[in-house]
Amino acid sequence: MLTERQKKLLNFLVKEYICTAGPVSSKTLKKVVDLDICGATIRNDLQALMKEGFIIQPHTSAGRIPTKKAYKFLAERATVQNESEFADFIVRQIKDAHKQIAEELRLAEELMKSLSQASTALSINRVPKKDDLFEILTILGTSRPTYNKNIDIINKIIKQFENF
Repeated sequence: MLTERQKKLLNFLVKEYICTAGPVSSKTLKKVVDLDICGATIRNDLQALMKEGFIIQPHTSAGRIPTKKAYKFLAERATVQNESEFADFIVRQIKDAHKQIAEELRLAEELMKSLSQASTALSINRVPKKDDLFEILTILGTSRPTYNKNIDIINKIIKQFENF
């Protein structure tokens, strides 16, 4: 079946996939796995995990993603060995997501409050570029500090959504 090293790689791959929601590369695994092995060894083990049906590779240059078989294998293994560790990981991920959503809602609320307090005028300018039309939202506040505060809040919200 699987070697201990392959089990460890699969465990880290699933955790990394849950955290990032994207295919996991051998380079990423090498960074997070505390094994003293080279990238080629990791790729060989990933190939073995693919043959066993635990992971798939969406396309040649992509990282790997876990299959239902991998989740089932780790869930069964967790109930036998590390029940609390795996459960704690899931709980931590859910709490982190809740915190991030709460922060984004707080920023949106702050922006709405700021916009409603200032007598702000919004205008949309259409700027043609080649075949596309781009819309630019201009925020004109009663004063320069209000304008800058609104822009800062919008940038924070955009950054939060990019990191989410």
